[in-house]
Amino acid sequence: MYIVNRLRRSLANRNADVFLRAEFDSFGSTAQVNRALAELRNKGVLVKLGVGVYAKAKPSVLSGKPIPVKPLEVLAPEILKKLGVQTCQSRQTRDYNAGISTQIPSGVVINTGKRRIQRKLGFNGRLVQYERA
Repeated sequence: MYIVNRLRRSLANRNADVFLRAEFDSFGSTAQVNRALAELRNKGVLVKLGVGVYAKAKPSVLSGKPIPVKPLEVLAPEILKKLGVQTCQSRQTRDYNAGISTQIPSGVVINTGKRRIQRKLGFNGRLVQYERA
C-alpha cells in the first residue's frame, strides 16, 4: 500500500514520539489514512494512546507485544502540548520533589491549570488523570 509506505517513512524521519491523526491528513483521504494507521498498528510500528493519538512502538521485552517507546508519563505532556494545553507537575509530584512529602506519586497525574480536559489518554489500562489548579 502506497500510503502505508509513505506513513512509515514519515514516522521514521520525525523526532517526535507522539502523533495526532490530523498530522497525516495530507497523505490521502480520511478512510485511507485510517486504514494505513490501523495496518501500522497491527504490524507493531504504532500504538494507539487515544482517539486520534498515536505513539511510536517497540516490542516488549517480556511479552513481545508492541508498547510505546517512552513511558506514558513522558508522552502525555507531549500530546497535550501538541493539542495546545499547557501542563505542569501535579501537586503530589511537586510536594515529593520539594521534600514536603515522602509519599511517592503513583499513576500518571498532570496539572492542566484552569483548563478542563475530557480527552482520555492511556495505554494498556493505565489512564492519564488530570488535576486542575
